[in-house]
Amino acid sequence: MGEEAPQQQWLSIHDPATCTRKGLCPVKKKLRGRGQESDSPTPSHSLYFEQHGTGPIKVVAIVGLNDSCNACDAQVKYFGRLPQYSFLVFDNRGAGNSDTPRGPYSTEGMAEDVVVLLDFLGWTETRSLHLVGFSLGGMIAQQLSYRIPERFISLTLGTTTAGGFPLCNIPPVPKIGLYCRTQFTRDLEKKMVCIVEMCFGASWLDATAENDAEGRTNREVQTALFMERSALTRTPKPMGAISQMWAGFTHHVRAARLAQISKTIPKVVILTGDEDHLVRPSNSAYLKKHMPEAEYLVWENTGHAITMQHVERFNALMERVLQEGQARVEGRI
Repeated sequence: MGEEAPQQQWLSIHDPATCTRKGLCPVKKKLRGRGQESDSPTPSHSLYFEQHGTGPIKVVAIVGLNDSCNACDAQVKYFGRLPQYSFLVFDNRGAGNSDTPRGPYSTEGMAEDVVVLLDFLGWTETRSLHLVGFSLGGMIAQQLSYRIPERFISLTLGTTTAGGFPLCNIPPVPKIGLYCRTQFTRDLEKKMVCIVEMCFGASWLDATAENDAEGRTNREVQTALFMERSALTRTPKPMGAISQMWAGFTHHVRAARLAQISKTIPKVVILTGDEDHLVRPSNSAYLKKHMPEAEYLVWENTGHAITMQHVERFNALMERVLQEGQARVEGRI
């Protein structure tokens, strides 16, 4: 296992009280030639990571397009404080505190980054990990779970797509203009307004937020949360932002590979919201069609940012998935 960057160089994005390990993982570029593959002698980039907790149940979370790992803050706060869990989050290449190597990127290459990170941390045992990916992170999770299926107990694919067809990898046509504004608007406040509109359904945004002492709407609460998150991490460089977008647009996992993943991993869950404005819910239906063993869930009145709209509900789902996956590995169900 490799040595981590000195921890004092990095302030924990999440709760420092639960952060047990953090730093930079060096990733070496793959050199290909004459039918062979080897590592470059020098790293091409590094991934920033945080581990919260030291429990035996290990969870790996992969975030979405141009997000930093603070997109999983609600999950880190919950699982990182429970003694039975080790919760790993990281910034994909081109985002957050990770480096921005030259693009374009691919979901296969970004999945290879995760393999390197897991090896670096020593998370290599058979049937020892639970994997969850959201949006672009779900695309990377598909590639990763095909690459090293033997390590995973469970796989949760949230609001994502297998790609491959012209309309699978782009937002619905009425939302393309809004999507472009989320990526290229420089005014931070205007950008946050666009992101919130893209991530949640209008009726939910207009409703009064539950348990909010100020009586704000969900729109006001989520806009404030996105503003807070943006202040905690670096703005992606244009190279990283565009290269991650390219990875999402070119992503494709063939039906035969989806079927193989479904057969190989003990517990698979496909989750989407019926008001997802970024990744069509029909993409999750396609995943289910070719992953027949998977559990398929469609949450009503729910947008793309499913873990932020339904924090407690999603955390409860994750706990169930982790338990059922372990039970299947042990032959109890």
